[in-house]
Amino acid sequence: MEFLNVTEESLNRAALVLRNGGIVAFPTETVYGLGADAYNADAIVKVFEAKNRPYFDPLIIHIDNIDTLSKVADLSQLSQETKRKLNLLTDAFWPGPLSIVLPKSHNIPGIATAGLNTAAVRLPANETARKLIALANGAVAAPSANPFGALSPTTAQHVKDGLGERVDIILDGGAALVGVESTVLDLSGEQVKLLRHGGIPKEEIEKVIGEMGSRDRLRGDSLRGVGNGEQRYTSPGQLKSHYAPRTPLAVFSREEIAGLQYEENTAYLFFDDTSREDWLSKNKSSNNLRSFVLSPLGNVSEAATCLFETLHKLDTLGVQRIFAQLAPQEGLGAAINDRLVRAASGVAI
Repeated sequence: MEFLNVTEESLNRAALVLRNGGIVAFPTETVYGLGADAYNADAIVKVFEAKNRPYFDPLIIHIDNIDTLSKVADLSQLSQETKRKLNLLTDAFWPGPLSIVLPKSHNIPGIATAGLNTAAVRLPANETARKLIALANGAVAAPSANPFGALSPTTAQHVKDGLGERVDIILDGGAALVGVESTVLDLSGEQVKLLRHGGIPKEEIEKVIGEMGSRDRLRGDSLRGVGNGEQRYTSPGQLKSHYAPRTPLAVFSREEIAGLQYEENTAYLFFDDTSREDWLSKNKSSNNLRSFVLSPLGNVSEAATCLFETLHKLDTLGVQRIFAQLAPQEGLGAAINDRLVRAASGVAI
């Protein structure tokens, strides 16, 4: 494993590794990705093996520019209305933290898409990511660069700590700016569906294309059959338990966490300073060193950026549990809450 700062030389070195069938961890604006040549099935297998990721969970295809979209997706299968919405979305949000599920091109091997005939595609805003992809073969299949189900990595050090020698090269491009994974939309059917909350809030998307449907995890709308009774998820981030620290985590509303009594061997994560101060006023004997805040002023964008970094820190405290406050369910708050609930094994207490 090579741990390299981003330079022209290291980008060329990493691109050569990708072209030769290796795997590279690289920065994006959302979280760090673990990439392989999207056209190389053998290389993609290495990504699944490095993460210990189940093959039923598809990867996102990252592209270097909008022209590459037609090489990884079969746009001829889309209706004129869907094409119109696709153009509106890419004009508004690409490059950026938006992944779009589309009919798959025959160029993309089935292992990248869990055997489905659709693929999630993204054009990242991070300049390093786009340069690397362009220097490789123009398309990189990449999930987050962490052990499967664990906290997502927002720094190169997180990748090194989680995957270490299982990666050929880790490119250090600094901390991720958005801090949560991309929003995922499904445009492969008659109706646009929101599959995962992420870096682009639902409200912003609906300003561009109108009201969307959404997947219902409890009813399994994000699953599709692939024969022999098997099921595959249509995009990453659909599992009930995901993005989890090693330390058991439970989530609470603002009112619920305010009513909790201080417990030893527990860390407390609040959304804003006001919530923490309210709780501290009722728990004079609490250990302030074990109470943390995502955004002092309650800014959801700041909270999203800090979420995984803060959870990584809490995971090193040696406490027995983490109690976390949910964010307001608006804007990026929906993405924060999605990650927290999944980190709590899908159960909001």
